[in-house]
Amino acid sequence: MELFRIKKDIPFMRHALVFNIISLVTFVLAVFFLATRGLNLSVEFTGGTLVEVNYEQPADLEKVRSALGNAGYTDFAVQNFGSARDVLIRIPLKLDTQEDEGAEKGIARQGEQVMAALDKDAAGASLRRVEFVGPQVGKELAENGALALLVVIVGIMVYLAFRFEWRFSVSAIIANLHDVIIILGFFAFFRWEFSLSVLAAVLAVLGYSVNESVVVFDRVRETFKKVRGMSTPQVLDHAITSTISRTVITHGSTQVMVLSMLIFGGETLYYFSLALTIGICFGIYSSVLVASPLVMWLGVSREQFVKPPKAKDPNVSEDGACV
Repeated sequence: MELFRIKKDIPFMRHALVFNIISLVTFVLAVFFLATRGLNLSVEFTGGTLVEVNYEQPADLEKVRSALGNAGYTDFAVQNFGSARDVLIRIPLKLDTQEDEGAEKGIARQGEQVMAALDKDAAGASLRRVEFVGPQVGKELAENGALALLVVIVGIMVYLAFRFEWRFSVSAIIANLHDVIIILGFFAFFRWEFSLSVLAAVLAVLGYSVNESVVVFDRVRETFKKVRGMSTPQVLDHAITSTISRTVITHGSTQVMVLSMLIFGGETLYYFSLALTIGICFGIYSSVLVASPLVMWLGVSREQFVKPPKAKDPNVSEDGACV
């Protein structure tokens, strides 16, 4: 299916160096922010208390935040949970809740303190549940999340190594890691909360980005096999140009859905959809303007896909009989 067809190939590879310099600068900045500012990890990773409350009417989240702020709480998160009447409050770990002895009493006391703060400035709430996420559990979640990310990356590398020639695999992996690091760099720079849902978005972006690279690389391989007389930059330009309509349809429809979550999904889906939005935009950029130039610079050529015809044996006639 095509919305439109571009008859003349766009010379993307003519500006390949400029595009990759921009990518390199963005990548270095992302690494710098990750190293200096770090990620603003959520309660799932750092440990803390989760308090779920319910209101008879749709909750005013600003009043809830104001009530907690007036009570002396800092670095807390307030969001709707399931419906506009259900509110989930995340409070960072406190020193007095780290001890095993009396932990249940400490959790109950913290729940009572939260409810007292709400009754004062955001009345009408009823307590549904109070849960404590210990620092050890948070550490295990962080380690498991990092392991999941590593497994996905290794799996993509193995898949690309079997499906394509090694130059394509190396280029696609570099482009995919480029997307992940830039997403993390955005979250480090703006101090956005990095939660399990954001990690899920990063994993989704990895798969999304590699799919775009595979589509472009498949067209590159097909063009090398079918078309003679085109240089490697021309083949790459043709492959990218011929897949633009597909890219617009796929990424456009996906981005409409993600933007809907970003605008109307509330705080629960906000950072998840924000990570997806960044990943989709940079995924297109990296697949077209990072991976393809890398393939060209690594020396891909037609000879790697088209086997030269075998030389005829002078001692064998055309019908196979020996002369």
